[in-house]
Amino acid sequence: MNKIILIGNLTRDPESSSTQGGVNFTRFNIAVNRPFTNANGERVADYFDVICWRQLAERCAKYLFKGSKVGINGSVQRRQYEDRDGIKRTSFDVVADEVEFLTPRSNTTGREGSQGGYVPEEPHPISDMQPVDNDDLPF
Repeated sequence: MNKIILIGNLTRDPESSSTQGGVNFTRFNIAVNRPFTNANGERVADYFDVICWRQLAERCAKYLFKGSKVGINGSVQRRQYEDRDGIKRTSFDVVADEVEFLTPRSNTTGREGSQGGYVPEEPHPISDMQPVDNDDLPF
């Protein structure tokens, strides 16, 4: 099973492009803090290259920016390529199946509008919810 779940912050703005066949994709990098500090008391982070495709790529390109906190659900993919000097290289990318935007609306300073960034849909007020009949609960 190839499954990865990460929560981290973008280290730079996302970069979008499309394949020769016209399929949109967006790349970005996230820093994920380890749950401990090193011997000097400094926080340690790991960095992951993330790629997403099609509509997810369009949403990420539009609403994410450097510093955004995201939750990523996806898989790890190995990629081999030749660098500019002709040396064969291998890298690992996280292919995102789902990206959850975790930056609170009040903390966004993105590219769009005064608040910018992702503006989540307002939740339904509690009064719109149907009451739960306790007799129907299985416990």
